[in-house]
Amino acid sequence: MQEEFKPYIPADEVHKEITVVSVIMGVILAIIFGAANAYLGLRVGMTVSASIPAAVLSMGVIRVILRRDSILENNMVQTIGSAGESLAAGAIFTMPALFLWAEEGKTDVPSMLTITLVALIGGLLGICFMIPLRSALIVKEHGVLPYPEGTACADVLLAGEEGGSSAKAVFSGLGFSALFKLLVDGFKCVGGVVTIPVKAMYTELSAEVYPALLGVGYICGPKIASFMFAGGILGWFVLIPAIVTFGGDSILYPGTDTIANLYADPEGGASAIWSSYIRYIGAGAVATGGIISLIKSLPTIVTTFRDSMRDLKGGAVASNKRTDQDLSMKVVIPMVVVCILAIWLFPDIPVSLLGAILIVIFGFFFATVSSRMVGLVGSSNNPVSGMAIATLLISTFLLKITGDTGAHGMIGAICIGSIICIVAGMAGDMSQDLKTGYIVGATPKKQQIGEIIGSVASALAIGGVLVLLNTAWGFGSTELPAPQAALMKMIVEGIMDGNLPWTFVFIGVAIAITLEILQIPVLPVAIGLYLPLELSSTIMIGGAIRWFIDKKRNISENDETNGGVLFSSGLIAGEGLVGIILAIFAAVGLDIKLPFTTGQFGGVVLLVLMAALLIAAGLGSKKKEA
Repeated sequence: MQEEFKPYIPADEVHKEITVVSVIMGVILAIIFGAANAYLGLRVGMTVSASIPAAVLSMGVIRVILRRDSILENNMVQTIGSAGESLAAGAIFTMPALFLWAEEGKTDVPSMLTITLVALIGGLLGICFMIPLRSALIVKEHGVLPYPEGTACADVLLAGEEGGSSAKAVFSGLGFSALFKLLVDGFKCVGGVVTIPVKAMYTELSAEVYPALLGVGYICGPKIASFMFAGGILGWFVLIPAIVTFGGDSILYPGTDTIANLYADPEGGASAIWSSYIRYIGAGAVATGGIISLIKSLPTIVTTFRDSMRDLKGGAVASNKRTDQDLSMKVVIPMVVVCILAIWLFPDIPVSLLGAILIVIFGFFFATVSSRMVGLVGSSNNPVSGMAIATLLISTFLLKITGDTGAHGMIGAICIGSIICIVAGMAGDMSQDLKTGYIVGATPKKQQIGEIIGSVASALAIGGVLVLLNTAWGFGSTELPAPQAALMKMIVEGIMDGNLPWTFVFIGVAIAITLEILQIPVLPVAIGLYLPLELSSTIMIGGAIRWFIDKKRNISENDETNGGVLFSSGLIAGEGLVGIILAIFAAVGLDIKLPFTTGQFGGVVLLVLMAALLIAAGLGSKKKEA
């Protein structure tokens, strides 16, 4: 029989958790990291967990500045603060599609009320669906599901109890990242992309000069980064050369010109081939990867659903221990009912009763899948967009069959997909937070209340962030390509109008199935295939640096508390925050561009400098004690 786990703070001890300080700090961090991750997601199509930097910043402020010594109070700050990034991820992967349709004149511009309601309902449902799963996934699977970010946050908090502080690494990364972002996108004196043409293969090798991408690669690690890069190589050095070589003067739908002309166009080249064809292949691969993950998780879904129903029926004996207390089902079930009624009845959310029912079904299943997956691979690799794609495919087909088509049906499908995306993101993030709390000895009920507070704060802010970014640059632009939302838009339009290029989509499906047969992780490769190579190249550089540091210092790849990881978290947060500031400048018409630029040469120098700083941060970190 497995020995009962003993948390850092015993169950019979009561410490401060929900306080005025923890709530205020948590809300501020939720809004900051929500905005930063929204910008990152709209730039590169993926977000990263904010739990670790939130825990470090909390520890730095509460312990060092305010001289308070409650580890559970620190834990509450990161619990509330990390809610912002997961809610933002779900919103920015889907909601910008509504802005894109409005720009095309198909729909009205979505109101802030619509965005806020969708975000709030998705956040609350994600929390409610996760609560009955906590015992099955966090407690019973302890030692089986590592929950890397959750465990790392606990390590950070425990290190703080012993007098250590790693906040300096986060703040250093934030400062350097802010400076680099200003040079590239603010002053525009450094080229943002380094490109090497490979004319013999009708393609190019490129890398973006952005600190957040290096940070993403370092945090994800060499395995995930290499899988993403492999997807990029497959798209840009196999599929694009094949299409250009064999396509010639052919016009392939959805392209409107010959492939030769697309490639020869000065504004086109390999990027035009990727935009016209490869992204559809990537979309098919990403959607299939999400569905494969769902199928592989079915045994877990059945087990956790059975255990949850047993708990709801009173089959499980409730414990009086503080560390076993969850929010009562008498609170959770009415919250779910209110959310469903709001989805159905609020005119700002054009979703029918059928759509509301679909959200309940898909929401609970994907919350379970998400919670399980982040336990294995971490929140940064949680494929919430893949789950949203699977939901969009099914729900759009059902809406079309029932006659809910046109603008109303398309908006309804995106709202369903958005809520499901947020549900999956919130459930995954909450799992990590509950794992942290389980290790340090927090009260689950109070953490769940903290998640609700963070979700409400983030939902109220995300509408303004999206409107600001769209006003400044416009979604779909070079500055904010919003790749995931453009994919969602494409899928809904393709199904509603019947004009999706299914041949390319099914090529992506076949690639995903082949990868699964070869036992290669499908989703990271599929994401690399779907995103431009310039993103996965820089992410690969970050992953390679992580490999070098881990080998040099003999650090485990699962060690998420070393200085390089915390410095990388600062890189991500710094770029996101400066991106929001630059958006404000653009919205008010303030231009800070310098009259000169160093072009690609400056980009190479800056990329090398960023890599050197990241290496220094990793080598300078203290080796984690056994």
